[in-house]
Parts: sequence; C-alpha cells; structure tokens
Amino acid sequence: MLIKLFAAAVQGINAVPVTVEVTNSRGVKFFLVGLPDSAVKESHERIMAAIQVNGYQFPTQQLVINLAPANIRKEGSAYDLPMAIGILAAVGVVRPERLPRYMLMGELSLDGSLQPIKGALPIAIKAREMGFQGIIVPAQNAREAAVVNRLDVLGARSLAEVVDFFNEKRELQPTRVNTREEFYKEQAEFDYDFSEVKGQENVKRAMEVAAAGGHNLIMIGPPGSGKSMLAKRLPSILPPLSLAESLETTKIHSVAGKLGTRASLIARRPFRSPHHSISAVALVGGGQSPQPGEISLAHNGVLFADELPEFNRNVLEVLRQPLEDRVITVSRAQYSVEFPCNFMFVASMNPCPCGYYNHPTRKCVCSPTQVTRYLNRISGPLLDRIDIQVEITPVDYDELSDTRCGESSAVIRERVIRARRIQEERFREHPGIYCNAQMTPSLQAKYARPDEAGMNLIKQAMTKLNLSARAYDRILKVARTIADLDGSPTVRSVHVAEAIGYRSLDRGTWGMN
Repeated sequence: MLIKLFAAAVQGINAVPVTVEVTNSRGVKFFLVGLPDSAVKESHERIMAAIQVNGYQFPTQQLVINLAPANIRKEGSAYDLPMAIGILAAVGVVRPERLPRYMLMGELSLDGSLQPIKGALPIAIKAREMGFQGIIVPAQNAREAAVVNRLDVLGARSLAEVVDFFNEKRELQPTRVNTREEFYKEQAEFDYDFSEVKGQENVKRAMEVAAAGGHNLIMIGPPGSGKSMLAKRLPSILPPLSLAESLETTKIHSVAGKLGTRASLIARRPFRSPHHSISAVALVGGGQSPQPGEISLAHNGVLFADELPEFNRNVLEVLRQPLEDRVITVSRAQYSVEFPCNFMFVASMNPCPCGYYNHPTRKCVCSPTQVTRYLNRISGPLLDRIDIQVEITPVDYDELSDTRCGESSAVIRERVIRARRIQEERFREHPGIYCNAQMTPSLQAKYARPDEAGMNLIKQAMTKLNLSARAYDRILKVARTIADLDGSPTVRSVHVAEAIGYRSLDRGTWGMN
C-alpha cells in the first residue's frame, strides 16, 4: 500500500514542501531514501520505539520511505512524526482519508511524546500557501505557528494523539492567537529607558540622530562611562516594527530555534550583543546545517559590538559586505542560502589599551604607538561604514547624584518616528531605500546637498580638521537626518555643523583639542 503525507524542509528562512511516501511489501528490510542526513537516518530507532511503547505493532514487512524531492537535503529530526504516521497508515493502523489535508512535522521521543522543532513559522506559512486545511506540530510550537491565520494549527503532545485524530477518535483543538492585539500591546514595553541615564546629553542626541536616520554608530570612551548602558536603550527609541518586519524577524528566530514556547510574533526590535570571542560563522551564519548568524538575528534591530578592538579582525571584516548589501549569502559546496540582515551596527570601544587616553582626570599610561596600534585594530573600510563617531566622557558626581529624571525614551521616540515618516515619503518612489543611511550618491546629491553656507562649512572642516574623504558623504547623510529631526526641508549650516561634530573620532582628528 502506498501512503503519501506532507512535510517541509527549511532552506534559509523559507520552507520547501516535502512529500513523504511510504510503501510496504514482502520482506524484512527498512529503506529510507531522498537525501536524508544522519539525524533523519536515525529516525528508524526513534520511530520503532515510539510505536511499540504506545501499544502499536511495528510492521514486520519491508518498508520503503521516500522523501521527495530527492535533490533537497533533509536535515534534522522533525520528519519523525510524518514518517511514523505514514508507516502506521501503510499497515492499516491509521485511516488515510484525512492525511492529504494536513502538513505534519515533529520529533519523537522514545515514549512517543513530541519534542519542539525549528522553523515552525515558515513551515506554517508554506502550508497556507499550498492550500492545506491545517498543520500538526508539537504543542510547544503551536503558538509560534498560529501566527499564520486562515490555517488550523493543531498542537499535539504525543504520537497517540495524532493517531487518534486521524482515526477520528479524538479532536485536536486549533490554537488561536490574537496576533495583532499581542503585537501592539508589547510594542511599547521596554526593559530600559533613557530617563534612567544621568548626563551624557551629547551621546543621547547622537543616538537619537542615529535612530532617526538608521545610521551606524560607534562610541569611544573610558571604562565605566556608560557605553553599554546607552546601547541597551537604543531599541527603546527606534520606530516600532511593522507587521511585515515583525513576521520576517520572527521567521529568522524561528529557523534558529530562538523562540520560546509561549512566543508568537516578535513585537520589539531585536538587540543582539555577541561576545568578542565569536567566530565568523556564528556571526554571519552557516555551518553544516545552515543557520542564521548574529547579524541575521539582529535583522530590523541592533547589533551591538562591545569592546570592538577585542574582536578578531577577520571576524570584523566579514561585516563589511552585509553592512552595505543588508543581506548575506552563505555559499558552500552542498548549499547556498540567503539570510536578510538589515541591522543598525552600534559599537563601543576604549580609546587605548589602558582605557584612559584623553580622559579629563586620569592619566593614560600608554605610549603613542600603543594608542595608534590599538585604534588600527579596526580597519578603515569598516570604519568607513560607521556614520556617527562620538566620544563619551565620564559623568561627574553632580550629574550622577541628580534625582531628576531625564527625557524619556517615549518622547525621543516620537521625534524619531516623525523624522522616519519624512524619509518614507521622500523615498516612496525608490524601492529598497527606507532611511537616509541607505541613500545612494544620486539621492544624496538630490536630497542632502546643503545650502551655500553649509557647503562652505564642510570645505573648512575638510581642511582644518583633517577629515578624510570618506567623511564627506557621511556628514551629508547625517546632516540630512538632523534636518529631518528639525523639520527643515533644506540642509542648513547648523545641521552640517552638528554632523561634523559627529566625526570628531575620525582617524585624522582623534585626540586633538
């Protein structure tokens, strides 16, 4: 008897349909074909134990299971459930009438209980696209998959529940999630707020400008000056995620297995802060079974690199292409997958090995050569992709002891949202451009050229402050964002002056007063 069931394979952040074909005949062998990996091949023992423990007879016949199409590699243990149901259907234990209506995925324990899988959300999206009535997944993944509407998401806890469902002895209740209500409820909830920050008004302003224009930012200052504290509060002033952005972000975290059992849509922009010992593969993604890296997990959010010079230089260099293209293609001999990675890059660093170069009260013990060598750990091409470079100094006692609260994140966020709306309208006819940081040279010439006084100011800055040529474009983009925050249709000299101030850490001027 030939039985056909339906499952899915995850490639990148999308799912590809897989047909599970099971047939039995005279003999005693078990064949599993269709390019399975080791985890799929090991399913025979898990399936056999689960079937027997739950009181069913494992067939003493020759079984052939084909996972089609055979040119797509099948990875992981999520094919246990469809293969087990297919085997039981082939020998008449499970009635086959309802099988074509559902897509099945789930890992089996030896006792028949279902364990959670990765990628339940993109699999559910594919099931709806293909017109299935529903999808059966482990109960732990039900809320995640239930983000997809117009699809019956059935969460099961064991093999026996799924068998009884197809034999119409038990009904599995569809999981319902009010996606929009939960999404908008959680958007304004943050663990950190800018009102808790004492002093650092110039850095908070720089972060507001960075958030308004989508600019990359680096903070440089001594230990304990608040670099990490400020970076953690950046998501609280970024514009809220749209539903489309949230769905794409959730898909990435679903594929990576980063969603909890109670999670549905990700409502807040991600904040990823990898340790400086991270490898290049962990940062950009890949591996034997391709998984999204930290830059993709930070998609539509913030990637924070604390103590930037401590990162391996080769690891930092792989960031250059993703920062420009906002997508990473991981190519190996066996596969080629694409992960989105549209993120804001925020970094912090000490100014020298001891940390106190240019400190207002403490003396630096590093030689000029040590300071230069430390700063040179960050390559020019990577620094070229960071629009805002801001110096951060320690907060004095009077500011720390002040009991008054600073400006809240909600107030700053409103200004950022207004500036982003101006940019959305400006770039409406330019697909793929959403903020000032993404402007091409032609758009920059059209929208970011300052008035005559502003151009004269840039000319003086390039000469007197020894700014590099790469600083010119960055100044114009940042000045355009400052003008948007000011509600000005033109870029004036005052906007250019502030933008120039955010290049004070450029290679040629660092440390000069």
